[in-house]
Amino acid sequence: MGDLVDVTTLAVALISVAGTLGGTLGGAVLSQRASRAEAREQNRRADRQREQERAEQVQQAKRDLYAQLNTTARAYRVAARDVVKAVERGESPDPGPLDVAKEAWAEQYSQAQMVLAKDVLDVASGLNSALGVGYAVVKHLLADPGDAVALRRAAAWFSGPLSDGVYLLRVTLRHDLGVEAEATFERDRLEMLAALDAARHELGRRVGAAP
Repeated sequence: MGDLVDVTTLAVALISVAGTLGGTLGGAVLSQRASRAEAREQNRRADRQREQERAEQVQQAKRDLYAQLNTTARAYRVAARDVVKAVERGESPDPGPLDVAKEAWAEQYSQAQMVLAKDVLDVASGLNSALGVGYAVVKHLLADPGDAVALRRAAAWFSGPLSDGVYLLRVTLRHDLGVEAEATFERDRLEMLAALDAARHELGRRVGAAP
């Protein structure tokens, strides 16, 4: 009888120990699973954060490039227009600022060619050609400041078609950045670009500049 009690007591003790160990091990397994799940979620959050930061960096670089492109286009037009206005006043203008503005635009345009979407590049390319013809017009005017026809032609170009071209570039860049979202933008862009190209070809024909 004593032996039976001892065996029973031992069995109960073993069962208790097994239960305790099982509970401990089970809790540890659940804890490890929870820790791994939490780590995976943290990694996913970190990946999303890094992706968002990369996207923001790309967008900021794009905004910076567009701002410089817009700034140099406007500066190029203004420098050329200032030369024309100086001739109108009977002054002898310094072409230096115009050449500096021309080089600044050329550098920004060269960089932009590598990253611009096709519709934006079409506008920038059209404006680049228009600015080039305008530069030829100014050089022609500087060679013969007394040419009244050349003076009127230059003044009309920089206050009309080329001014519209710089405006078109700005609107196109803002639209591509999502700042503007006009429903008729695509139609307006094509119409304005076609008008700029037509005016440029006509002016180039008159002054003998490259198309």
